[in-house]
Amino acid sequence: MILRGADPSWAESKRQLGEQDFIKQLINFDKDNISDKTLKKIGQYCSQDDFQPDVVGKVSSAAKSLCMWVRAMDVYGRVYRVVEPKRQRLKQAEEVLHEKQAQLAAAQAKLDEVNAEMRRLQQEYNEKMEQKEELRKKAEHTEKMLDRASKLVRGLAGEKLRWEASVADLLRKIDLLPGDCLLASAFLSYMGPFLSEYREKLIKNWLELIRTESVPVTDPFVFTEFLADPTQVREWNIQGLPRDTFSVENGVIVTRGNRWPLMVDPQNQALKWIKSMEGKELRIIDLQTPDYMRTLEIAVQHGQPVLLQNVHEQLDQALDPLLTKSLIKVGGTLLMKLGDKEIEYNDKFRLYITTKLPNPHYTPEISSKALIVNFAVKQQGLEAQLLGIVVRKERPELEEQKDNLVIGIAAGKRKLTELEDEILRLLNEAQGSLLDDEQLVNTLQTSKVTSSEVTEQLNVAEKTEIQIDKAREGYRPSAQRSSILFFVLNDMSRIDPMYQFSLEAYIDLFTLSIDKSPKSTKLDDRITNLNDYHTYAVYRYTCRGLFERHKLLFSFHICLKILESAGKVNEDEYNFFLRGGVVLDRENQFDNPCTTWCTEQCWDNITELDKLASFHGIVTSFEQYSRDWNLWYTSAEPENSSLPGEWDNTINEFQRMLIVRSLRPDRVSFCATRFIVNNLGSRFVEPPVLDMKQVVDDSSTRTPLIFVLSPGVDPTAGLLQLADNCGMSKKFHALSLGQGQSPIATRLIKEGIREGNWIFLANCHLSLSWMPALDKIVEQLGMEEIHTDFRLWLSSSPNPAFPISILQAGIKMTTEPPKGLRSNMKRLYHLIKEDQFSLCQKPEKYKKLLFSLCYFHSVLLERKKFLMLGWNIPYEFNDSDFEVSEHLLTNYLGQYDETPWDALRYLIADINYGGHVTDDWDRRLLNTYISDYFRDEVLKEPFYKLSSLPYYYIPRDGTLNAYREFVTLLPQIDHPEAFGQHPNADITSQIQETRVLLDTLLSLQPQVSQGTGVSREEKVLDLIDNLQKQLPGDIDFEGTMKMFATDHSPLVVVLLQEIQRYNHLLGLIRNQLSDLSKGIQGLVVMSSELEQIFTSIFDGHVPKQWSKTYSSLKPLGSWARDLAARVELFAKWASTTHPPKLFWIGAFTFPTGFLTAVLQTSARKNNISVDSLSWEFNVLATSDPNVLVTPKDGVYISNLYLQGAGWDRKNYCLIEAAPMELVCPMPGVHFKPVENKKKSSKSKVYILFMSCSMFHLLDMD
Repeated sequence: MILRGADPSWAESKRQLGEQDFIKQLINFDKDNISDKTLKKIGQYCSQDDFQPDVVGKVSSAAKSLCMWVRAMDVYGRVYRVVEPKRQRLKQAEEVLHEKQAQLAAAQAKLDEVNAEMRRLQQEYNEKMEQKEELRKKAEHTEKMLDRASKLVRGLAGEKLRWEASVADLLRKIDLLPGDCLLASAFLSYMGPFLSEYREKLIKNWLELIRTESVPVTDPFVFTEFLADPTQVREWNIQGLPRDTFSVENGVIVTRGNRWPLMVDPQNQALKWIKSMEGKELRIIDLQTPDYMRTLEIAVQHGQPVLLQNVHEQLDQALDPLLTKSLIKVGGTLLMKLGDKEIEYNDKFRLYITTKLPNPHYTPEISSKALIVNFAVKQQGLEAQLLGIVVRKERPELEEQKDNLVIGIAAGKRKLTELEDEILRLLNEAQGSLLDDEQLVNTLQTSKVTSSEVTEQLNVAEKTEIQIDKAREGYRPSAQRSSILFFVLNDMSRIDPMYQFSLEAYIDLFTLSIDKSPKSTKLDDRITNLNDYHTYAVYRYTCRGLFERHKLLFSFHICLKILESAGKVNEDEYNFFLRGGVVLDRENQFDNPCTTWCTEQCWDNITELDKLASFHGIVTSFEQYSRDWNLWYTSAEPENSSLPGEWDNTINEFQRMLIVRSLRPDRVSFCATRFIVNNLGSRFVEPPVLDMKQVVDDSSTRTPLIFVLSPGVDPTAGLLQLADNCGMSKKFHALSLGQGQSPIATRLIKEGIREGNWIFLANCHLSLSWMPALDKIVEQLGMEEIHTDFRLWLSSSPNPAFPISILQAGIKMTTEPPKGLRSNMKRLYHLIKEDQFSLCQKPEKYKKLLFSLCYFHSVLLERKKFLMLGWNIPYEFNDSDFEVSEHLLTNYLGQYDETPWDALRYLIADINYGGHVTDDWDRRLLNTYISDYFRDEVLKEPFYKLSSLPYYYIPRDGTLNAYREFVTLLPQIDHPEAFGQHPNADITSQIQETRVLLDTLLSLQPQVSQGTGVSREEKVLDLIDNLQKQLPGDIDFEGTMKMFATDHSPLVVVLLQEIQRYNHLLGLIRNQLSDLSKGIQGLVVMSSELEQIFTSIFDGHVPKQWSKTYSSLKPLGSWARDLAARVELFAKWASTTHPPKLFWIGAFTFPTGFLTAVLQTSARKNNISVDSLSWEFNVLATSDPNVLVTPKDGVYISNLYLQGAGWDRKNYCLIEAAPMELVCPMPGVHFKPVENKKKSSKSKVYILFMSCSMFHLLDMD
């Protein structure tokens, strides 16, 4: 009540409490105006303890609320007394604030007006500044555009003329694309297997054909320029591809062909290039690699390159999907089926295939699947490689500079190309104005500067390169010579499959020659020294692996190739030397003025020789100087005799050989020997003795040592002795290969590699199926760790299936006796060691008899060169025979005071050497020799003569070296008298030797047209025409059958058989000549058989297919005339039904059948058994058929010739052959059948007759 200003009585309290709005009044109570007095009174109550809400609430809840309100008013009143002054001051401050704010608003309004003006002025300013900036930028842009335009003009100004020319050239090339594309695609498809000469010929022919059809084409067309980028070609050259055109063409074919390349790579040229080009990603496999298909699968999937090396003529059929690129597309993915798997094909996959076979024959199926490319080494490319090698050795700084220049020039030109390509790309891709493309302008400017720098560097480099090349050219003669020699080596593989030589080994030999040849400060002298040294090094290196029959040929081939490269041998003359004169039509031939001694073949040679420029008039010379020519012809050594007339002074040494070849073919080998000596030196006709110790020293653990076997030669004994001398006898293991031996051989090689053994695998030709595995083993020798003592020895007879890579990697040796008495004796004395020479207790006797034994052994070996005049049966005497005989000498001379001649002769001749001899006449000859060489006079007479010649005698006592030196003084050429033979004895063997020499040299000739402008094809067509004209018609077989219908005598049967054989031969010749003519003209396909016939006719030889009816040694021209004479004989017999009085027995294709028919006729006539008949022979006084009367029994035989003897027509007896009389024509001989009992009754006069064998051919064994 106090707070409300009412009476604080209970009544007043009840009244107010009773009011309805009492609570509202309390809520709206004016608590801000409580007086101090009231507040003091209330305070008195509130300070009391019982005036607390909790206490009051115990009495009444309503009173509690009032208590709480009063207490709240008390607190509020007190606080208000403190806050109110502050509120007043706040109010005053707010009033001041309002006043100030009003002032601020006025000032702000004025400021806003000022700011608005400022904004207007700033906007105006900004607008002006933007206009200014825009004008500045326009000025700068205009200046920049002007600068860019200036740079573009300057940058492209130098390109304008060139680009205009390039555009014009491109437009011209576009017009020529039809013909160029045709030629390029044909080149890619067909040219791979061919050599450069034939490629050029085909391109020439194709160009003519295209021009005929009016197809536009580039002429001359250059394949490499059309499909190859010069920069890429330079990269290939740096990577190892030879620089010659042929090799570059091959590179384009390999990289641009649609089929995978199969590269014929005998010298690993392509292999090295592919390895370098493809780098580390290349996977190398061969068909011997285990699981090689897995490697292929991975490479196909990941797009890796693969090199399949060393394939043969057959490829695994599992490769067919790869070769044919048989792809399947499944859901946009290319798949290939390899084996039984389908794998994803990555189009980045590349496959290269190589073979080391020099001349493989692939089936048409393989040729259609793979792109065959011939990577045979070319002389031009090899010469460049060898030039680099010799300059690198002689002037290393020069070659290093050259290498750097080549790389620098290639890099510079590649950079120029890249810059030009970049400029053209930017120009092509530019959008809008070129001046807006800053990258283009900057690139152009940079490119221009770089281009100028590179061009300047290139100019300097190219000038420097010219100077370097000029300095390098001084060594070119050495590179040329060494290149020639390698190709001579390469030619030898066409003679024998074992004559394989690797380019890598040859380069090693060339490098060794550079190191070891005599030095000189004068370049010309240095080159001469190097050429001489290397030429002989090649001869010495090669000879140890050549058979004796090929050593002279090898030297002669070297000599001719060297002279040919120097322009000292005329091609036409060399072709004549090889082929001789082939004359089919003699109607226009000069008459032979010397028919008494000059044979038809010799005259054919002379008339054809007269057609050569240097021999015009030689035919006339035979008419003028026929006697002089006869004296020259009959001289013992015509090659050393003066030629008749002016010919001795007008022709050179080689041309003299052509005359010798024409008239005295037996002396050609002597001419060749002399020719070699005069041009290369005597050491090139004296093959060095095989020193096997030197061979071991020259070899390495990775070099196979290969014995090339000849009949009757076994190197085992010599190898055992070598092993003993080298201290390897306990580590020497030999195995003769054959069925089931390959696992043992593999184990022996592995043990040898590990333990350092010598492993000798003999007779590899008997285990050809294992040779690929051996090839793989030899290849892996280069990758394994090998004991330094290990050596792998092999022996094999010549066989084409022997791995080429082994032959190329190895050192080849032949152990057959050398050719000639001197060489054989030299070799035998080389086999004898010093301790062996001094072992015998009777040294004086031993030394003399050892010399006799060496001579005896050499005579026995060399006598077989006389063919049928040497031994009736050829024998293979060997070193074992000599070694056993030498031991017999040592032992028997030491054991007995008196020389046991009978024992020595018996043991040496009858037991040791006689063990080979099976013919009684040969045995008699052997005993004659031993009796001459092992007798008392040998020991008693000083300088005992071993033959009628003065050169062969036993020298005075001396040391082993003294005997060796004496042997070197013996004649190089063996005369027949050294063997106790007639001077004519070696004519047949020498002619045979000449024939082999010329035929072998002919086989080495390239199959291309040479010399005159007449092509091979034209010449063969002309010969075909002449042959067809000369060929006689068939004999009327049906008519002959009818004429002899009632006569079934044996001679008629023989006649009919001969007619059938000759008619078949004539039909064969006609058909093959017709087919060959069509093949040359392109009307039919040239089969391999037709190619063989083509080559034979071109060479003047009788094709093998024609020789099957009867054998003949005649050249083609004489053979054709001989055939006509044979046919005429039987045609006349058939037409007249009367047999000739004189039968030309050689005309029968089966002479034995004819003689049997004569026996049968006699047996029927006399009614006796044929088996009881034998022959009696009587030489007739005349061979004139007009005088002769047909014999009652038997037949008269004509055209028989004696070899090794003559016939005395006056005394009807045998005489010594006249000088130069190879064969002596016999008069007719009566072949008379007689019963054996009648013949035996005349045995008392049998001693007057000589048994003489009859042979079909002159040199038939």
